[in-house]
Amino acid sequence: MTVQRRRRIIKRQRGSVGLALVAGISFLAGMTDAIGLMSLGDFVSFMSGNTTRASVALIQGEVARAVLLIGGLMTFVIGNAAGVMLAMRFRPQAVLLFVTVLLVCAALLAHQRELRFLLLILAMGSINASVEQIEGLPVGLTYITGALSRFGRGMGRWAMGIRNTHWIIQIVPWLGMMAGALSGAALVQGVGDLALWVPVATAMALTAVAIQIPRHWQSRFVQHR
Repeated sequence: MTVQRRRRIIKRQRGSVGLALVAGISFLAGMTDAIGLMSLGDFVSFMSGNTTRASVALIQGEVARAVLLIGGLMTFVIGNAAGVMLAMRFRPQAVLLFVTVLLVCAALLAHQRELRFLLLILAMGSINASVEQIEGLPVGLTYITGALSRFGRGMGRWAMGIRNTHWIIQIVPWLGMMAGALSGAALVQGVGDLALWVPVATAMALTAVAIQIPRHWQSRFVQHR
């Protein structure tokens, strides 16, 4: 086997592992967002929606709700920053471990709505730093609008004769998010406030999986600039 062929095989394996991890993390994000929406009334990962809701709340005079939502937006940004620092200083698995701890705390605070809301947002902000790219191609984990936009633009270029199929991977996080959201909604209907313990278990499982991924592979999932 030539060195070049071996590199192609490793690249394909690394990409497949990365995509599987993206699908799992997006599933976790979708499940958590659906549980948050149904239990708390607002999104915990869809910040575009919360920006609109905060604006409407301000205009309608719901100051307390607007402040909470704006606080959520700031918490999401802080979560992203914290996730990047953990991923760059340690490894992506450190981000998933951090997310797991936050989800456990949120699950234990079932009767403290505002704090639970902010903890879930902090977790969903942080989780975006666990995988930022697959073989140099950007991927979104909780901001699926971006993934769908990249998918649509790639489709348009394909229709115009540009035979680059890298855009197809953008559908993976959407599928994961959709499946997760369906599962989260079903869990809330079935077990109510206990539903959040399933994302906790899922985050633990993803952390365990990430630990098994070679360190030099994980470094390719994070942007260093």
